[in-house]
Amino acid sequence: MTRNIKRRGRIGVISDTHGYLDPSISELFAGVDHIIHAGDIIDADTLAELEKIAPVTAVSGNLDTGKLAKLPREVIGEAAGISFVVGHKRKRLLKRLDQGRVDGYSPAARPDLVVYGHDHIPALEWLDGCLILDPGTASSPHEEDDDPTVAIVDAGEIGLSVQFFMLERRAEHSG
Repeated sequence: MTRNIKRRGRIGVISDTHGYLDPSISELFAGVDHIIHAGDIIDADTLAELEKIAPVTAVSGNLDTGKLAKLPREVIGEAAGISFVVGHKRKRLLKRLDQGRVDGYSPAARPDLVVYGHDHIPALEWLDGCLILDPGTASSPHEEDDDPTVAIVDAGEIGLSVQFFMLERRAEHSG
């Protein structure tokens, strides 16, 4: 018997664009309810382009300067029926969550999703019913980086699911 899974919401997750937004992102993220950018944006135009697709929640990364450095380091939010926390660096974010040092966060009310970037490696794990996700780098700025990736989180009746999407590697890297 096939169970009909009703979709509650869909979130595009991206990180480490490093001033380059792959042209395929607009097609991949078409129809998402919200986009989360986990830092190292480098170019504010990236956020403007993402805003054309869906509302965006973004945090600053260690390489963001100017007005992008003024973005919060962590954000708690809810979109598409999914509660989330986003920060740039995994270790810092999880430590601050454990210590209750993220504004608006209560350890008694764990989020559905925790998003981070920085490592340039797509990863996911479940920890106490919470999905912890790194979408990887969307730009692969370094030769040693894996291919660029982004992720989409779907929320349905049975919970969250994640799909990673590989992007084309650019011929030249700007570092």
